[in-house]
Amino acid sequence: MSIVSERVGNPATPPKATSDTVFAGRAPKQANMGQILRWLILFLGGLLMVAPIAYMISTSLKWPHEIYNVKLIPDEPHLENYTYVLEDGRFYLWFLNSIIIALITTVCNLFFDSLVGYTLCKFRFPGRYIVFIAILSTLMIPTEMLVIPWYMMSQAFGWLDSYWGIMFPGLMTAFGTFLMKQFFESVPDDFLEAARIDGLNEFQIWWKVAMPLVKPALAALAIFVFLGNWTAFLWPLIVTNSVEMYTVPVGLSSFGDEVDVAWELIATGAAISTLPTLIVFLIFQRFIIRGVVMAGLKG
Repeated sequence: MSIVSERVGNPATPPKATSDTVFAGRAPKQANMGQILRWLILFLGGLLMVAPIAYMISTSLKWPHEIYNVKLIPDEPHLENYTYVLEDGRFYLWFLNSIIIALITTVCNLFFDSLVGYTLCKFRFPGRYIVFIAILSTLMIPTEMLVIPWYMMSQAFGWLDSYWGIMFPGLMTAFGTFLMKQFFESVPDDFLEAARIDGLNEFQIWWKVAMPLVKPALAALAIFVFLGNWTAFLWPLIVTNSVEMYTVPVGLSSFGDEVDVAWELIATGAAISTLPTLIVFLIFQRFIIRGVVMAGLKG
């Protein structure tokens, strides 16, 4: 009996408590507290990002005498500011200018940046890395330092107050070249060699073989370039002289004079002009995240 009882154990005696059993019940609580803290931080960060948009919409619904009222919900909300802005023919012209400039610049970036990125990635020639470093070094130059050379160039070639004058500084970007080069690194060289054996020239290989394999990068680059040109203010303000050539950001700044600024109209125009960027982001946001993450992993 003694031998059997020693092997089986006495069921009446409870098992000895260990440190694992003591702290087992605390782990879920600690995990829950950490998760709650993360969600709280994300919620506060979301509020900080949404607050300016909410205040902009609130301002667009206010009368001029309520502009400096900090209330988020106006006392007498109305839509007359939207009616005034939409009935102003200049706003449609500014909107059209921004659409034309953003679309053409985006298409040019997709073409030139991907072409240069593919060349720097897949071709071996002397000075390849020097060229790549020289392109990347332009990212360290502030835009404000380039304004004067851009303006002198525009004046010399007669590009002032024109679409070309607004667009030419952004038709190709160093960031886009870097992004596309990093993505072309993932394209297997065997695919390109097989295409050469099939008789395709280098341009056809780039267009028909390499480009379809980097669609996430192209989508992300298109969104970045479009949003950047849509919201650009400094250079369009400097290079344009006539009201007809204004873009939306520059045109909205003209809603005022030396005495007073119509903040309610500026907020209204900004709210309307935000719609295209919001639609683009909601549709292609997964490409933005995927493009940024994959570019970081490849870098």
